[in-house]
Amino acid sequence: MAVYTQLNLEETTDWFKKQFELGELVSLKGISSGIENSNFFLSALQKNLQTEYVLTIFERLSATELPYYLELMQHLSQHGIKVPAPFLNKDHALVLSLKDKPAALVSKLEGASVMQPSPEHCHEVGFMLAKMHLAGLSFDKHQPNLRSLPWWQVTIPQILPFIDTEQQNLLSNELKVQIEFFGSDTYKDLPQGPSHCDLFRDNVLFKSLSKDAKPELSGFFDFYFAGTDKWLFDICVTVNDWCIDHATGMFKPDLISAFLHAYQEVRPFTDEEEMAWPFMQRAAALRFWISRLWDFYLPREAALLTPHDPKHFERILRLRIKQHAN
Repeated sequence: MAVYTQLNLEETTDWFKKQFELGELVSLKGISSGIENSNFFLSALQKNLQTEYVLTIFERLSATELPYYLELMQHLSQHGIKVPAPFLNKDHALVLSLKDKPAALVSKLEGASVMQPSPEHCHEVGFMLAKMHLAGLSFDKHQPNLRSLPWWQVTIPQILPFIDTEQQNLLSNELKVQIEFFGSDTYKDLPQGPSHCDLFRDNVLFKSLSKDAKPELSGFFDFYFAGTDKWLFDICVTVNDWCIDHATGMFKPDLISAFLHAYQEVRPFTDEEEMAWPFMQRAAALRFWISRLWDFYLPREAALLTPHDPKHFERILRLRIKQHAN
């Protein structure tokens, strides 16, 4: 969520009025977090009621790719999963056009991200992720995770010239490990379905409650890296951010235990998932080290954009490899 495409209130007001019957647009604010698309908070007034929305202009995804993401969010919302609901325009279209780029308008969730989660927060995220996975089984669209193995194979050669020999060897060797893992019978037998694939702490919101109250999860958002993938990959991406000491990359036992127990209350792991756990932990770390190297060394120009430090996921990958070897 950066801002690559600039908007002003006047032009957005005209566009909003032509697209929707949601009242009069009264404010527009760019969103600085994230790195992939241009995002804005919109506020509209209708019958003395002010409602907030999120407008996204897609900088890499095409209009033909977008229906999967938007219809998945629509499906999950209709099946009781707390996610932003996309709005149809006057022509009953979910995929819109703004400044000659595809765009979408979705509802804005309440609450704030929790950057220092407790076991209770991790429990709520694990429980909701399992429910989301099962709810996605009845979704009839299929699109692969576009940041999975084929993307790694294309992207790694682009970033190798920017890193030192030791990092090059680590990337290349881990890619070989993952190619073999992805070709294994264990991998092929892993359960799969629609997956978020980017469920970091800043893509989950909790309502602000008193310290003594149970955390109330208000929703998952930013589904624009979603795809049909192995559920275990989705889990590993999530715990690699939610359940670690961010200074070391080590799992915090109370956080990982809370997450996994909650998830498996809804959907227990299969034997294949138990066997694949260490390999998938490495895959999840590798995916985000690659993307952060790519964003760091081959950035696009954008207002309000600060690339993430690639060293964080390099450290996690090294740690997961070491843990797997022991």
